[in-house]
Amino acid sequence: MEETGIDRLIRQGRAAQAEIEYWGQEKVDLMVAAVGWETYKRAADIAQLAVEETGMGVYEHKLVKHQKKTLGTLRDLEGVKTVGEIEEDRLKGLIKIAKPVGVIGAVTPVTNCEATLPAKALPALKCRNAIIFSPHPKAKRTAILVCETMREGLRKVGAPQDLIQVIAEPSIGLSKELMSKVDLVIATGGGSMVKAAYSSGTPAYGVGAGNAVVIVDESAKLAEAAEKIYLGKTFDNATSCSSENSLVIQSGIYEEMLAQLKAQGAYLCDEGEREQLKEVMWPDGEHLNGAIVAQSVEKIAGMAGIEIPAGTSMLLVGGKHIGLDDPFCKEKLSLGV
Repeated sequence: MEETGIDRLIRQGRAAQAEIEYWGQEKVDLMVAAVGWETYKRAADIAQLAVEETGMGVYEHKLVKHQKKTLGTLRDLEGVKTVGEIEEDRLKGLIKIAKPVGVIGAVTPVTNCEATLPAKALPALKCRNAIIFSPHPKAKRTAILVCETMREGLRKVGAPQDLIQVIAEPSIGLSKELMSKVDLVIATGGGSMVKAAYSSGTPAYGVGAGNAVVIVDESAKLAEAAEKIYLGKTFDNATSCSSENSLVIQSGIYEEMLAQLKAQGAYLCDEGEREQLKEVMWPDGEHLNGAIVAQSVEKIAGMAGIEIPAGTSMLLVGGKHIGLDDPFCKEKLSLGV
């Protein structure tokens, strides 16, 4: 059978992984630190390209996100033993010995096309694995740049660069082929993509829709709660799956909490504006309109024909139902709550 492009990447990944399979902990840790530091240094270039290529998010926020995600991952991995004996249960007479998985296939989203890659690559390397990225087609140039920076980190410490590879011209078909042939899948993205990962026949970890709900009761410090909701919702134009998507406010503090949200720049849509926004966000009544994802509040309001005051930070709508009957209860990946 003729070797496909995916076969070639996996073959190269296996060869690279075999070179480090018996590395000691100190050498592995040096490799991880070098890769993390190299991509951290290029965060500004990566953030700029991510915004230009995808048309999503905010440069300053992507810069901070890439830096903090990278440093945070390095911090979490520091001191963690991943080579040799990693755990002993003397009572049961059991010893756990770490063994690499092999070659990991990683599917990454367009919304977080910059920070997701080092957040997956660093733990993979820490456990002496190779990793192949299948990025969203609309974020392929960003993925290539991130991988180039991480490969440079590998080169500087004498590690095989093919421990980190990327599909240069990604597609759904190539993602499915990758997932079916690697040893482990780590998939981040929409629900359908995560389901595909779970159906690939390969062990998989999937991260799909977030749709975080915030509950505010009378015990809350309302001004502080409103500020934190504002910061979380508006960061990078709500690209994160952890961004606030719905607010449940106790009736006794509803008006006061609404006033605090308005003080943070929130605009409450009336019934007519709610319907206008709904038609733009879900044109077919079911699927989220990709054109509004991670866009500015001014652009979204303009698309919906809603006039908003200067300084508006996010759009609020009143809830009518709880559950799938009301699309506003779903994940929105945009500046609407």
